[in-house]
Amino acid sequence: MRILRAWECNIDREIVKLKQQLSLLDGLATNHRKTVLKIIHDVRNLGDKAIVKYSKCFDKVSLSPDEFRVIDKEIEDSYKKISLPFVKSIQRAISNIRAYQEHIKIRNVGPLKANGVVLDTLYTPLESVGVYVPGGAASYPSTVLMNTVPAKVAGVDKIVMTTPPAKDGSIPPERLVAAREAGVNEIYKVGGAQAIAALAFGTKTIPKVDKIVGPGNIFVTLAKKEIFGYAGIDMLAGPSEVLIIADDRANPSFVASDMLSQAEHTPGISILVTFSESLVKQVKTALKQQISKLNRQEDTRKCLDKFGVIILTKNIDECVEIANALAPEHLQIMTQNPRTVLSGIKHAGAIFLGAYTPVAVGDYIAGPSHVLPTSGTARFSSGLSANDFLKRSSVITYSRPALKEAYKDVAEISEAEGLDAHIQSVQIRLNPRSGF
Repeated sequence: MRILRAWECNIDREIVKLKQQLSLLDGLATNHRKTVLKIIHDVRNLGDKAIVKYSKCFDKVSLSPDEFRVIDKEIEDSYKKISLPFVKSIQRAISNIRAYQEHIKIRNVGPLKANGVVLDTLYTPLESVGVYVPGGAASYPSTVLMNTVPAKVAGVDKIVMTTPPAKDGSIPPERLVAAREAGVNEIYKVGGAQAIAALAFGTKTIPKVDKIVGPGNIFVTLAKKEIFGYAGIDMLAGPSEVLIIADDRANPSFVASDMLSQAEHTPGISILVTFSESLVKQVKTALKQQISKLNRQEDTRKCLDKFGVIILTKNIDECVEIANALAPEHLQIMTQNPRTVLSGIKHAGAIFLGAYTPVAVGDYIAGPSHVLPTSGTARFSSGLSANDFLKRSSVITYSRPALKEAYKDVAEISEAEGLDAHIQSVQIRLNPRSGF
């Protein structure tokens, strides 16, 4: 793990390097674009036949189109394979997510009225959403909840989930139970770029949706980038990342545990920014002690060595400047007065204040979605919420006197643009005998 002292290096240059490391689309990512384009082309033109081909190629699973969809019995059987406490935890998480999303959901506002003009705003939910849930080493039931519940709160009628199966065609029971509890309507055993293409264009078996959300590997993310416009997407998510601002009173064991919780994502990026030399020494000791107790200690250690960074600064203000420059997905503030530090923060996906607020509560139970902007995109985007599943329509009403009042301005601007028909569309309403 690298240790950078801001006064010994060109910190601006080092921040640029860190941004490149955080960037999803730098480096090898662009080399996969041809593969992704080929998959999208084939799925769009060959439909289910291409899904069968690529599922066998990438997921090593042989499924016919009539086996793509998860049947009710599979979901019912999944409840028998998990514990009741797990189901209760999922239900409590759903309750918290729903409460928060309902709290922040945009409501229709009253009309704006003035001199014969009525301006309304109408918010309507999307009709259908596709949720992609990755496979791999973990089951990711939390990903199901954090993408599905906000959509349900928004009022989306149809939620379709795709997720890669194991080689035997099964889906982890935790994932299926989470989907049932959260209100997913249909589940398909399809992963990778082929799943994204199927949701974007539809096949005989898998329905087309209006928007696709959920994280995935580089192929999934590039596929989302390529199909945007045929369907909406949430974001292009890169590796999970945390930046921790800590002072000399922070608990080094807490700091180390939070760095490790990101590193175990493999890849996961852990950055500690502090002005305390003593804290750095204690955190390094705590990391060695804690990592030896992890189930995935080897992979986590390698990830921390490659993607872990400690930046020593002169003061807390410099810590804040670095955090704003990096615009991290997760920002933890473990200082004596975290809300004072918060006042200087401009860019972060989710912010966790105080010693007793680890990222894990945001990942699983707090309520805000853990689908967050990565790779510095928190400078211009936000985490997923119910509002991302709503569309806004303007509703405009003019009376005849109001149109007459607006005529001169419409005429001036449309004449400047050389659009005569625009002027005529007003004139004909004000003077039906004008010859139009």
